[in-house]
Amino acid sequence: MPEVLADHTTLRLGGPASSYVVARTVDELTEAVTTADAAGEDLLVLGGGSNLVVADDGFPGTVVEVATSGVSSDLDDAGPACGGALVTVAAGESWDDLVATAVDRGWAGVEALAGIPGRVGATPIQNVGAYGQDVSQTIAQVRVWDRLLKGFRTFANADCRFGYRTSRFKADPGRHVVVDVTFQLRVGTLSEPVGYSELARTLGVEIGQRAPAADVRQAVLELRRGKGMVLDADDQDTWSAGSFFTNPVVEPDRVPEGAPAYPQPDGSVKTSAAWLIDHAGFSRGYPGHGPVTLSTKHTLALTNRGGATTKDLLALAREVRDGVESRFGIRLVNEPVLLGVEL
Repeated sequence: MPEVLADHTTLRLGGPASSYVVARTVDELTEAVTTADAAGEDLLVLGGGSNLVVADDGFPGTVVEVATSGVSSDLDDAGPACGGALVTVAAGESWDDLVATAVDRGWAGVEALAGIPGRVGATPIQNVGAYGQDVSQTIAQVRVWDRLLKGFRTFANADCRFGYRTSRFKADPGRHVVVDVTFQLRVGTLSEPVGYSELARTLGVEIGQRAPAADVRQAVLELRRGKGMVLDADDQDTWSAGSFFTNPVVEPDRVPEGAPAYPQPDGSVKTSAAWLIDHAGFSRGYPGHGPVTLSTKHTLALTNRGGATTKDLLALAREVRDGVESRFGIRLVNEPVLLGVEL
């Protein structure tokens, strides 16, 4: 029986793959990729499936699941009294498990990224971020298999071209298969300065202050659970791809009155997709029935209520996107990768 991709995505959507390979070592990963490339087959490199929308017809090629493992540090368990730790993590490791490990071992810098599903190899591609942190702040280097040059390459942080939810890897899709990621993390039990107001309020600190990293992690998990953003098989609000739309970055005069506005270094302003969706008339749980709705906890997530198809999901996504554009003149952009479908 072919492997059905609905069993490997957090949306629980997607048809069968023509071929499915689980790669548990780097050699298995590169061999599977090069074999598919040599045969001229379409290739999907799959991590946790948390940022992916797959067509109902499935994928007419080879899917390679990255299941590599390993976390190593240049420090022993005790670590020095000060300074940093270089931590190299296999692409197939769970991201949330890495955050827990970092907090347990006194490595600061990723504690506000707790509860994000998926695997480590996906994080530099999307420049994953939340609650005032993103991975570009701590990534030292990314090692990849370059499918064009057919060899390993290592990119320093400055060469990754990180931006808001983007990177050189996302800009050149499919070329680079992430093998491992090295993080430069500060050693200590206190977090990095808290940079997100909702998190600061939850912790009872001011913006820019530090808090115990373990407290930050727990507070973020609580906030994310309240928004249906921590995977739970019994909670259909978590049957999603997380935030379906990115926060738009626009010229200052295009931000609607009353909308959140976060000035950017280039003079533009980032505003809130959730605010735009809500104020365009799409409230939590919209439309209130059917196989796909907005999350009952958070307007940014489109959720599978059971028995949905990808066609159903995209229909609601288009309705929300077009409704926001009609109301505010701002066109929302999907955050998940669309495979075999268009929005």
